[in-house]
Amino acid sequence: MILVTGATGLNGKELLRVLSASGVAVRALVRNPARAEAIATLPNVEIVQGDMAHPETLATGLRGVDRAMLISSSDPMMLDVQTNFIDAARKAGVKHIVKLSGIMPELDSAFRFARMHGEIEKRLEASGMAFTHLRAGEFMPAYFRQVPNITAKGAMFLPMEDARIASIDVGDIAEIAARVLTGSGHEGKTYPLTGPQALTMTEVAEKLSAATGKAIRYVNVPPEAARQAQLAAGMPPYLADALFELFAERRNGKEAQVWPDAELLLDRRPTSFDEFAKRNAAVFRGDAPPPKV
Repeated sequence: MILVTGATGLNGKELLRVLSASGVAVRALVRNPARAEAIATLPNVEIVQGDMAHPETLATGLRGVDRAMLISSSDPMMLDVQTNFIDAARKAGVKHIVKLSGIMPELDSAFRFARMHGEIEKRLEASGMAFTHLRAGEFMPAYFRQVPNITAKGAMFLPMEDARIASIDVGDIAEIAARVLTGSGHEGKTYPLTGPQALTMTEVAEKLSAATGKAIRYVNVPPEAARQAQLAAGMPPYLADALFELFAERRNGKEAQVWPDAELLLDRRPTSFDEFAKRNAAVFRGDAPPPKV
C-alpha cells in the first residue's frame, strides 16, 4: 500500500490523480475529510484521517503501508511535522519514503525552508528506511499569484532583477513521484527536478503575452517593497519574510540550473513554460479562476 501525505495540496492532489488513473491503490492522509471532496471520488483512493502534527493519529493511516510520499505545507511547523511522520513511519514498518524536497536544501541557506528541507532529508536518511529525495524547483503554478496584477495592470511585479529560474510543472512532478513510488532502483537516490529552460522574468512575461494575446510586462521591484506589498495584502509576516529570503537566493542564481533528471525519469522532455502558459491562458487572461496554489 502507498500512502500520500499532503493529499489535499497542490502536489498531493496531482499525484493522487496520476496514481488513480494508473489503477494503483493508494491511501490519502488528510486532516479534515470534509475538505477532501476533490480526491474522495477518485477511483482506487482511500481517504484516511490523520494529522502529522499529532503523531498519535497516524497509526491507522500507516497500517499496512510499505511506501509513502512525504509532502507538507511550507509553514513554521514543516520540520516538526515531517520529522513526526518519519518517526511514525519507521515504527509502523514503512520500507521506503519518497520526500518532496526543495531544489536547494542547504543547511546554511539564507532561506528558512531550504534549511528545513535539508534537516528533514538528514533525519530521513538516518531513519534506516529507504529514501528518495525529489528536489523540485519552483512550481510553474506559482505564477498564478501574479494573475491579479496581470489582469489589472498588465504586469508581473517581482523582485527578481534579471535572474533566471528553471521552474517545473506540477504534473511532471506527480508523474515522476508515481514512477518512483511504483518502480524500483530509486532507493538512496536524490533527483533535482526542473523544467527544460531557465527563464528571466522578462522571458516569462513574453511567453505569457504570446499565450494570452495580451501585452504583459515584467516590473522589477525592490525586495523590501515586495515584502511590504505582501504584508499589505494580508500575507502572514512569517511567510513574507520567508519569500524575502527565497527571492534573495534566486537573485543569486540558486534556482537557475537546468537539471537532466526530470527528462530521464519521464522518458520525455519535461513540460515547457510555453506549454504551461498555453494550457492556462484563460487563467492568465482573467477568464477563469486560478487554481489555489
